[in-house]
Amino acid sequence: MRNAYEWRRLLLLLSLVVSLDMGGCAGVGALPFGDPSWKEEVLLHNGSKIVVERSQSYGGRHEPGQSSPIKEQTVTFTLPNTSTTLEFKSEYGEAIGRANFQLISLHIFHGIPYIVTVPNLCPSYIKWGRPNPPYVLFRYDSTAWQRIPLEELPSEFKDINLVVNSKGKEKILTAQSVVTAELVKKLNGELEQPEFKTILRMPILDNGIGMTSCPIPSGATGKLIAPEVDGKLLYYNWWPLAQEWFQRTYGKGK
Repeated sequence: MRNAYEWRRLLLLLSLVVSLDMGGCAGVGALPFGDPSWKEEVLLHNGSKIVVERSQSYGGRHEPGQSSPIKEQTVTFTLPNTSTTLEFKSEYGEAIGRANFQLISLHIFHGIPYIVTVPNLCPSYIKWGRPNPPYVLFRYDSTAWQRIPLEELPSEFKDINLVVNSKGKEKILTAQSVVTAELVKKLNGELEQPEFKTILRMPILDNGIGMTSCPIPSGATGKLIAPEVDGKLLYYNWWPLAQEWFQRTYGKGK
């Protein structure tokens, strides 16, 4: 039988092996532990560039056998020629089962930052008022991000300048010291949806395959739960065109 000294020696050796093993794992970026983050170069409308930090976490609802969706997504940046650092977070939506938005553009005009997002799947598209073009837009107004209508997004903004589909591209993104604006453009070039080619200013026709084809919820009688404006059913842009109805019915108005 082993004496007390031998047992202590064996336990010490085991703890050393475990600590070495964990230390080795911590340095292996390819392992699926932790949330990925990377630096990304953003080409602004005036031709200048800034470097932002992006990160995302995983979780939420998904089908058996599928990987977890993006639970939260964050972009952090410093306003040019200032020491002001801001963060925009696409937070988890309980009713959606994942992050509310995909981040697709960051632009700055006269020192004021704007964020362009698209809703994540049909539940988010309904939650945010069926915008068409399918963007949910934000402007930073001194202390907080505020939702704005498309008309208040400066016309100078045209480019989709953030990597849109970052899920599945983690190895590529995290392998770069900085994801260049050229690589951002190349990765986004794989996308076919018109809203990811450029910032659209006109509504998209319902072609049966895009976000604008998401069905409108209906009541027990089969009647669509949608507002009427001037006696006509409003299929899109419940915010801001029917803001009071939208707030009352879906609990969102800003």
